[in-house]
Amino acid sequence: MESRWGPLAQYDWSVMAPEFTILGVLTLISIIDLFAPKTMDRRYLAWFGILGSVIAGWFVFQNVGIGVVEILGGSYRVDAYGNVFKLIFLGGTILTLLMSISYLDRKDEVAYHGEFYYLILAGLLGAMIMSSSADLITLIVGLELLSISSYILVGTRKKNLQTNESAFKYVVSGSIAFATTMYGISFLYGLTGTTNIFLMGEYLGEAYAAGNQFIIYLAFFLLVVGLSFKVATVPYHMWAPDVYQGAPTPITAFLSVVSKAAGVALIIRVLITVFRNVVDYDNALGPKSVLIDEITFVIGVLAAISMIVGNTLALRQTNVKRMMAYSSIAQAGYIFVPFATITSLVFEQTVFYLFAYLLMTMGAFAIIQIVTRDRESDDIVSFAGLYHRSPWTALAMTIFLLSLAGIPITAGFFGKFYIFMSALVVGKYWLAGIMVATSVISYYYYFGIIRQMYMRPGATETSLRIPAPLAIIIVVAFVGTVGVGLVPDTLMNFIHVNFPFIEMIQ
Repeated sequence: MESRWGPLAQYDWSVMAPEFTILGVLTLISIIDLFAPKTMDRRYLAWFGILGSVIAGWFVFQNVGIGVVEILGGSYRVDAYGNVFKLIFLGGTILTLLMSISYLDRKDEVAYHGEFYYLILAGLLGAMIMSSSADLITLIVGLELLSISSYILVGTRKKNLQTNESAFKYVVSGSIAFATTMYGISFLYGLTGTTNIFLMGEYLGEAYAAGNQFIIYLAFFLLVVGLSFKVATVPYHMWAPDVYQGAPTPITAFLSVVSKAAGVALIIRVLITVFRNVVDYDNALGPKSVLIDEITFVIGVLAAISMIVGNTLALRQTNVKRMMAYSSIAQAGYIFVPFATITSLVFEQTVFYLFAYLLMTMGAFAIIQIVTRDRESDDIVSFAGLYHRSPWTALAMTIFLLSLAGIPITAGFFGKFYIFMSALVVGKYWLAGIMVATSVISYYYYFGIIRQMYMRPGATETSLRIPAPLAIIIVVAFVGTVGVGLVPDTLMNFIHVNFPFIEMIQ
């Protein structure tokens, strides 16, 4: 007997338990915020978000190893690719919520604390939807949920002129990028007649054979340009320094980790799935992928330019958050290198580096928040004398900066090392050379902060107070960065065994 709910009852909705959990928690937080007395301290709501994120992470682990599950007519796909990215999103969100508890201890920073928390969770939900979307419609829904939440979060310091300016730039740049992306999608839909990216990948080869090569190349170009906005790679990187500087520090960290990882998940899922089956036939060699060489070359060029521009412009920065913005642009270049080389470990290399990037970036921003609020300045000189005020905090910051620079015995070193070897194995020596050269350049500005902490006298010798939530972030990030740096094979093998890349493309 057919269920009165119709086709919806046929789907295994349990695979969406992580998304339903986050949706339920953010709804609960919004209701509590709406009806609770104005005198209530809304910072306690962050713990609801943290608990919900932990539960959602547990549900994600329950989905590990079940293979590929498709629901909603194949538009939503739960697989290893989506699961591992969801864990990165959840980890970044938990650390962001912890960071925000200490940030919102002053009313003059953000007026509406409840909105701050459930908008972060709404952005997380959008990122999770993006990582599991197998259809361009659901993918755009997730992208816009993340984007709109981010726009509002960046502008939450309403009385700060710099924040208002950065939020406006973010909205304008994001709107242009979204329009560019939709323009490229319209060409793909017109050529294939479907929005499912797997079917689109199958039909696009027929469109290519029918003589639509120019339109396919144009759509590819538009998608690369539009989607690169989320990752802050060149040429869509110009918004990042202003937004990172003007946004509240927890939101800067959220954009740097969660939003960037979501952009990587989106770009790789769409480009590889849609364009890899466009083939041409050679009498001697048989079928050959036409666009795979173009995809890897374009991504390689984007990676190279991002590494060069990001690291070079970071040299001139005196504001620590702007410096981290340019560092983030360079890090996006490193993240893209595996997809410019396409080795057998491309997926593992990318996830490993994203995990290392999550730890070292969140740890660094936690300390940046402590120091800049204590000194009431975002200038790099605010770190002067930090070693004398809080030796352990200075040591942790040193490890995070060394990891970002790619110095041995840190997670960041092995992340870059695996990526560097992949470029050498496939013979892209020019890309490997740029990686090494730009990493050396980055030593100058990373060591500039270290020099301030150890070799410059501070304005005060008073001990630095470390709030408990930020102490948790620093300890977790420190242990993870050093631990993964000491035994990198443990994480790499865990990713390889539990998150097989083959599920993404089948």
